[in-house]
This record gives sequence, structure tokens and C-alpha cells, in this order.
Amino acid sequence: MDAFVSLAHGFTVALTPINLMWGLIGVTLGTAVGVLPGLGPALTIALLLPITFQVEATAAFILFAGIYFGAMFGGSTTSILINTPGESATIVTAIEGHQMAKNGRGGPALATAAIGSFVAGTLGVIGITVLAPFVVRIALSFGPADYFALMLLAFVTVSSVLGSSMVRGLTALALGLLIGLVGVDLQTGQARFAFGQLELLDGIDVVIVCVGLFAVGETLHLASRYRSTREEIIPIKGSLWMNAQDWARSWKAWMRGALIGFPIGSMPAGGAEIPTFLSYFLEKKLTKNPEEFGKGAIEGVAGPEAANNASAAGVFVPLLTLGLPTSATAAIMLAAFQSYGINPGPQLLTTQPDLVWGLIASLYIGNVLLLVLNLPLVGLWVQILKIPTSYLYAGILIFATIGTYGISQSVFDLALLYGIGLIGFFMRRYDFPTSPVIIGMILGPFAEQQFRRALTISQGDVSVFFTRPISLTLIIIAVLSLLTPYFISVARNARRRARQHI
Repeated sequence: MDAFVSLAHGFTVALTPINLMWGLIGVTLGTAVGVLPGLGPALTIALLLPITFQVEATAAFILFAGIYFGAMFGGSTTSILINTPGESATIVTAIEGHQMAKNGRGGPALATAAIGSFVAGTLGVIGITVLAPFVVRIALSFGPADYFALMLLAFVTVSSVLGSSMVRGLTALALGLLIGLVGVDLQTGQARFAFGQLELLDGIDVVIVCVGLFAVGETLHLASRYRSTREEIIPIKGSLWMNAQDWARSWKAWMRGALIGFPIGSMPAGGAEIPTFLSYFLEKKLTKNPEEFGKGAIEGVAGPEAANNASAAGVFVPLLTLGLPTSATAAIMLAAFQSYGINPGPQLLTTQPDLVWGLIASLYIGNVLLLVLNLPLVGLWVQILKIPTSYLYAGILIFATIGTYGISQSVFDLALLYGIGLIGFFMRRYDFPTSPVIIGMILGPFAEQQFRRALTISQGDVSVFFTRPISLTLIIIAVLSLLTPYFISVARNARRRARQHI
């Protein structure tokens, strides 16, 4: 009951005119970003990080959360109408959704995607409300050794799932840890990796790194792959609404998608791609109309879209309660917390109740706003696709440059921005994930602090990490996460060689 009392207080925060305005801006901008192929919420939030120096924290996070949810809603539009996912999590939606549009059923496809997103998103936010205080109670029993083990687990799992290979993920993580070490060590007062540059003594601003990797680097990568061909947009024919049979086939898929998406979103499983694929394959297995799959089955749109939005809600549980990001967008939001000098974790719900519960309440409101925005205004979102891509990329780079320069009026920061942007471009070019860089940069110093604190308490005895049940369990899980893919690969190669000898 305490959680729902706190949620009621959160609605008083979220329903103030200024926060409602930021929420509406967030969901509208997020939907537009989701519609535009290639862009995503991580890039957009990174681009807007400089506003954290001007806008109050609660309003900024309501804006960011609105962008996140809006992008998940909007990505289905291009998947269905032009077979080009606006967001990576809507790749599965394109399989059945585009076939429905080609068959003249684009309206029901968009409707089941929007309503399923609303239903699953709302169920996911209810899950945050109920689960967050429970996770906090567990986290309050953590000591320094346990927190270090938790950071270690986060490093391994996120690096493993956010890249095409574990080596690439861990390499990106190492780069982030290195960036996090730049500056003056707070315990010894010694400069680390500053190379005699006074501008580096305070460390590298996380905003510059996020904007460089996700805005500049991503835009350069998209521009390098740009082709001036324009996709055919399939017009929406007939009614936007679903008939009785569509409702009967969709509602169970929405529920199953939500049940798959929320728990996976709460874990370091690489974002919404995994639950959407799982939902699609589950619906394909359970359907009474298997012949329709691949030709426009509505369950193949309803389930994955629900899983997509439920996983987006699940991301907020570890982010708010433990300070652990489980997706690229969550890593950027963690950077925003750092910009405000706020440390997400078990104390956040008591030290920043207006921020946490106002943010959670805004997710309920944002879901309603998104349902209203997406179906009646689908024609407007389609018009956004006519924006010349070259203008869009140039605008992003200009906005990133102005925003970064506005933080410190430093030419050195601009050079750093584009230097990091080039690193981000080559990382994307050679398939290195960029999210572990942000995670390593932000969580690395915190892990170092907890490691030193644990050794201070134990008087230098390293066994403290293996004698506490929580830390030992987390370290074992981290080691298994690191070694299991290797053993699976070895076993697969052994079986392949055995078949060749037969």
C-alpha cells in the first residue's frame, strides 16, 4: 500500500502544468523519432542531455521517459507501412505488419500495435510500481563487497549481450573504464591519464561522451550508409479500427507479450530485441491460424509490440533501484542522473521521492497520451518520412555542436566531442557496441570506490568478496556468464567435427 500512496503523490507531481507539458513534448518527439528509420531514443536523449544544465531534474526525466516510450510506439509505423523498422525493437513487427498493410489491413495492424503498446506499457508501469520498493528492500542489505560484485556482473552481462561478440563488448567496456579513470583520483589526489591537459583534470564530461558516441558517431555512420532511394509508403485503406475477430486474436497476444517483455527488460538482456523475437515465436507456436504467419497474422504484430513496450517499462526497475542500465537508452539516462549529481540506487526512492514517483506516474500519463497521438494522427507521422535525410543528419550535427559548446563555451570540448564521435563512427562501422562505453565510464568509478571501501573495511583481506553470500553468488553468476558462451562454442565445434568424421 505504501507504493500506491507514493504513486498518488507522484501523480500530483506529474500532473502539474509544467511537467504535463514536458511529458507531452517527450511522447510527441519520441513518436517522431521512432517513425524516422535509423534514429532512436538513445540518440535523441543523448542529443538533449545539455538541457540537464538548465531544466529541473524531474521535468527532464519526464521528458526523457516520454521520448523512450514514444519511440517504442512510433517505430511500428514505419515497420508496417514501409517495411523499414524505425527502431531495432520493431524489426519483428515488420514481418507480419507489412504483409497486413500490403493486404489492405494496415489500419488494424497499426491499431493492434498501438493498443497493445498501451496495454503492455501500462502493465509494465504497474510492475514498476509494485516491484521497485521490493527490490530496494533487498538492495539495502548490500555492503560494499556486494555492490562491487553487482557491478562486475553488470559489466560482464551487458558487454556480452549488447554486441555481436563478447570480445567486442568487453573491448568497448574497457574503453569506457579507461575514460572513467581520466582526471584526479579523489582518494589520492593524483592526476590520472590527463596528459598535462588542465581541461582533463576534472575528467571527461559524460554528456560529451554520450553526445559524441550516440549523436555524432551514429549520425556519421548513418550518413556513410545513406542511399538516396525512397521507400514506397503503402497507403492505409479502409478503417483504422479492428473488428471483433481482430480483438479476439490480439488481446491474449498482448498479455503474453507483456509477461515476456517486462521481466526480460528488467534483466541485462540487451534491450527489447530478445523479448520481441520470443513473443513472435511463441505466437507462431500457439496460433490457431499457422497458415497466416508470413502472410499477415495479426498476432505476429500484437505480441511483439506488447513485448517491446513492456520491456521498455522493465528497464526502469534496475535503473532506479540499483543504478544498473539494461539497454542503450537506460545507459544514457544514467548519464543524465550523473549530470544532476544524483546516484540512482536503493536510496533514490527516499532521497528523491518527487523525482522517482513523478517519473513513474508520468509513464501512466504518457501511455494514455501516446494512444491518443498514434492512431488519429497516423497520417501526420507518415508525412515525417518525407523529410530529406541529408537535412536531418546535418541538423543533428549542428544541434550536437551548439548544445555541447553551450555547456562550457570550450573549443577543447568541441574537439573532444568530434574525436569521440569519430571513435563512435568506427565502433559502429566495425560492429563494436557503444553502450558498454557509457556503462563502463559511469559505473567504473563507482565500482572502484566500492572495491576500495570493501578492502578498507576488511583491512586488505580480498576474501571478503568470497565469504559474503551475496557477493559470492553474484561473482559466480558473472564468471558463468563469461565462460558459458565459450564452452557452448567449444561443444558446438566438437559436434561439428564429430559429424564430419562420420
